Amino acid sequence: MVFSFFKKQPQKMPERTAARPRAPLPEMKLNPPVEEAPVSLEPLPDLEFSVDKPAPAPAVAGSAPAKPVAAAVPQRKIDVAMAIDDFDNDFTESSVMAIDVEHDVDPLQADVEQVAVLFANGQDDAARSILESLLRAYPGDEGIRLWRLLFDLLQILGDRAAFDRYGLEFAERFELSPPAWRAEQCLQALPAEGGQAFALQGVLTADDCRQVQQLTQLLAQAGELRLDFSRLAGCDDLVAGMLAEALIDARRRGKALALTGADALIKRLDERLKVGDAAHEPSWRLLLELLQRHGTQEHFEERAVDYAVTFELSPPSWEPQRVAGKNKPTKAEAETARGAEIHYLSGDLKSERFEDMLPLLEGSDQPVIDFSCVRRVDFYSAGQLVNRLAPFKAAGKEIVIRSPNHLVAELMAVVGLNKQARIIVPKS
Repeated sequence: MVFSFFKKQPQKMPERTAARPRAPLPEMKLNPPVEEAPVSLEPLPDLEFSVDKPAPAPAVAGSAPAKPVAAAVPQRKIDVAMAIDDFDNDFTESSVMAIDVEHDVDPLQADVEQVAVLFANGQDDAARSILESLLRAYPGDEGIRLWRLLFDLLQILGDRAAFDRYGLEFAERFELSPPAWRAEQCLQALPAEGGQAFALQGVLTADDCRQVQQLTQLLAQAGELRLDFSRLAGCDDLVAGMLAEALIDARRRGKALALTGADALIKRLDERLKVGDAAHEPSWRLLLELLQRHGTQEHFEERAVDYAVTFELSPPSWEPQRVAGKNKPTKAEAETARGAEIHYLSGDLKSERFEDMLPLLEGSDQPVIDFSCVRRVDFYSAGQLVNRLAPFKAAGKEIVIRSPNHLVAELMAVVGLNKQARIIVPKS
């Protein structure tokens, strides 16, 4: 059988569907194109623009006139250096938002100074709140400085429970012994006789009864006590009555008590109390008790008659045994008379001018000012102490301020007192 290969047409491959363009979108009305002006390739003459000469220079003779530039705006010459400076000022880190950052400020120092000033102003609650919140902010050894401030503040506030609680936390955190709680009474040892001394300070009012309460506790103890009135500027009738009762009670119990510096207080009371004015009976009793212990019999009897006339009451009688041996100075008093090199301060120093410190500063080459019995110093007094010490420091005297609490010591640094004297602060 013969097959014919030519009779049957070969099967064609299906044609691919040709891609056809999609139907055109509906015609959108657009703004007619703006015909661009033909660009002239002819060279333009050098043009110079300035504020004073905005028009282009005239065309050069023999050349085609230059076409005017459309909407030519006067321009100023650009100073590149000035532009870079403006960029730096606005966008670089050297002066971001015009804030001058002081990189040397110590945040801890700023917090300590704030607490010291608050305490000096009597804002104890605010100072305590800040200290308690800052203990967590400074967990390292640098925070010990804040803990010491807090311990001194709690001691002054009399909060023994909080003092002990923070003491345990301090020991666990730093593996150090916390400071010990100190008795409220402020004692000064007498170098020769082993007794105690207590000084009354400033102008005492109803808000300062703690000093008198401390004195009452000391008078109840055995042993001799030296009571210093030299820095007591005055007191109101309430405090005068408390002092009179404390001194009378000590006399009845036979307490050995020596008064120093009472002459100035007696003089002030003497001038204040007038015959017939019955408004200050407690101060009258204090005056008579001081005269019994530190005055003459003639002076005492004169004021006792004035008391009887004013209050129509029998005055106390003169008792010589109360003042027996009063003219025999103790060794401490003799040391003070020779110009001892230690000046003791105590209590809260408010509006203090430190005028009684002048004999020490003038007579000693190395005066020592003892702050161990000072609870608080206000800002005014701290500034006055700077003014008082500055001339003697300039004259070459080496002044030492001894044993202020940490709150007072930090205030001294704030006012610059550390530049006028060497400040020795207890470690605990």
